[in-house]
Amino acid sequence: MTDRPLVWIPRPVHDDAVRRLARHADVRLGYGAEAATFDDVSDLVGAILLRTERVDRDMMLRAPRLRIVARHGVGLDTVDVAAARELGIAVTTTPTANARSVAEHAVALLLAARRGIGVAVRNEGDTRAAIHGRELHGATLGLVGFGRIARLVAAIATHGFGMRVLAHDPMLPAADIAAEGAEPLDLPTLLSRAENVSLHVPLTRETRGLIGLPELLSLPAGAVVVNTARGGVLDENALLTAVRRGHVAGAGLDVTAVEPLPDDHPLRAEPTVVITPHTGAQTAQALRRMATEAADHILAHLGAADPGAAGPGAA
Repeated sequence: MTDRPLVWIPRPVHDDAVRRLARHADVRLGYGAEAATFDDVSDLVGAILLRTERVDRDMMLRAPRLRIVARHGVGLDTVDVAAARELGIAVTTTPTANARSVAEHAVALLLAARRGIGVAVRNEGDTRAAIHGRELHGATLGLVGFGRIARLVAAIATHGFGMRVLAHDPMLPAADIAAEGAEPLDLPTLLSRAENVSLHVPLTRETRGLIGLPELLSLPAGAVVVNTARGGVLDENALLTAVRRGHVAGAGLDVTAVEPLPDDHPLRAEPTVVITPHTGAQTAQALRRMATEAADHILAHLGAADPGAAGPGAA
């Protein structure tokens, strides 16, 4: 046993982050030949570098030395933040590390849905004759939420495709949205005008089920919906209904309420719905940035020497 802090990493992260931590702490991995479970380290763990695992109150109470949970990514729906605050445990995220990758993925899903990629890949029947895609140029894109990722999507859509961008974000002044080149609107108006909608809000009590059947049917006929935010924001059963009615022409989903989406889920049978398994942030660049920034947050919080520049993201 040493006096160095112990960091537990449940799932694989970039090797640069592991090496960075190992210079100043004892690192135990939850994967590989010598995998350590939380029960193996709970008495000594001072920090957790977390990907998608759940850290609840019970785990925190069983870890008397735990001082920080550093999230490899943005969402905190798997961490009991209230319990952490009560117990004096810091929780951090890497809010800028994966923004570019997720924004590009959202645009990729929009293109896939608009150009009938799902139908083409299935290659059912006379595929070429069945695909009647639509160009993005001159079309309207509605962004629900206007944070870092949505702003990058807006820039790509405007400068890359010549799209008209609408945005709704009740947390931002209208002037801030307009300054980014988007038209600020309330949600009902945005939905009534947007031929394409991309969701970029966190999953909270207020946003759970934000887009249900009434909202989907308020879209212009033939609209496309993209979700790279959180599955619970969009009612997937409502989406299925809207697609089957022909009102929504297609969708691109990187997140679903249950992940992975079961193989027998009826949405998987819809050729105009493109589904990826929460891979929006899975680029080499983003994975390294998320891991090393999370490691820097841990080192800075534990007071390790020369931790590097820990970015923003404390919750």
